[in-house]
Amino acid sequence: MKPKFPYYAVIFTNYRTAGDNGYQQTSERMMELAAQQPGYLGVDHAREETGITISYWESLRAIADWKAQADHLLAQKKGRETWYSEYRVRICRVEKEYAFSSDDTPA
Repeated sequence: MKPKFPYYAVIFTNYRTAGDNGYQQTSERMMELAAQQPGYLGVDHAREETGITISYWESLRAIADWKAQADHLLAQKKGRETWYSEYRVRICRVEKEYAFSSDDTPA
């Protein structure tokens, strides 16, 4: 992913309740829907005890539109009622990034 700077990151950290209760299927569907939204740039995620999903967006407007998307609103409600014991959302403006890969070879 090489988006134009600046862009935005939505960091969603969460703690799940016991059982799947339809979570995995909905999570996969939300990833598919987010990727179709105007302004979507990509996603990173990890899950152990703490779940972390970071989605990347072109603008605050794109983030607001995703938050208000009808299927996403239903998933948010289900998350509060069933899937999460706790979560936090942080929205950050990304000004710069750099990376390392052991696969990188000098030019």
